[in-house]
Amino acid sequence: MSKIQEAQAILKELGLPDAQQNEISGYTLLALCNIKEKDSWAKAFKQSHGISKGIMPFIFKNYRKGYAPNTRETFRRQVLHQFVHAGIADYNPDIPDLPVNSPKAHYAISRLALETIKTYKTKNWKKAVKKFKSEIGELKERYGKEREMSRVPIKLANGTVLHLSPGKHNEVQAAVVEEFASRFAQGSILLYLGDTENKALHVEKEKLENIGIPITEHSKLPDVVIFDERKNWLYLIEAVTSHGPMSPKRIVELEEFLKDCDADKIYVTAFPDISEFKKHTTEIAWDTEVWIMEFPEHMIHFNGDRFLGPR
Repeated sequence: MSKIQEAQAILKELGLPDAQQNEISGYTLLALCNIKEKDSWAKAFKQSHGISKGIMPFIFKNYRKGYAPNTRETFRRQVLHQFVHAGIADYNPDIPDLPVNSPKAHYAISRLALETIKTYKTKNWKKAVKKFKSEIGELKERYGKEREMSRVPIKLANGTVLHLSPGKHNEVQAAVVEEFASRFAQGSILLYLGDTENKALHVEKEKLENIGIPITEHSKLPDVVIFDERKNWLYLIEAVTSHGPMSPKRIVELEEFLKDCDADKIYVTAFPDISEFKKHTTEIAWDTEVWIMEFPEHMIHFNGDRFLGPR
């Protein structure tokens, strides 16, 4: 294997998450260990490096891999931050009391990580990795536990509790089910709820089929689908935190997709706050509804003489 492949393999065995086993992470480890292509890992040594004046130049000089200056934050936020949490790197070891964002900020391979890495490809490697994990733990496992703890709970009308993956988009979706539906779609049932990690988190397959929705292609549905059986109203709701309101183009797509569904359709775009809503006002289709999580008791109707009704 090449040195970059070996570096990635080391990160994997030390328990780093998949996102920190990529190429940029591998090159960063090589720089922190001062390892060139022909070096053995036993020659690794500790030396403090800044990002733009240490790590990035080392990578370019020794591996001819260039990164643009604006990727400095990528190194810091997506690689080194996690390295420090995983016990692989130390932050500002030479000047511990440096202020945040100081131009003198630097990183160095940790003592324990260095001792472990120097045994790579030797008979002591497995034992060294076991010692490292026993003292530091696996960041992958820790992140997984933290992620489970930060999931967004959502309680359905029947008492079932679903857990959405963390993130603003799913917070809006949870509010749609718990706040919007209780105010503007009372008595309705949740037919579909997509999660950013699991698009089929909640799918009422039989009920969707009964009203003519081809659930084999449920990915074409908006984020949340709610149905009022008494009125035969189908609420099609997009939760927007960065893109994707109910635009004219999106409605044409949905009308085609739902051509066999005879329910009357209500198109809703849900936003977390007024600020996000303002970013998308020119994209929202006429005769659709807007609901803002920040003001759950109010609705905005885009034009026409109808309010919260089928198109």
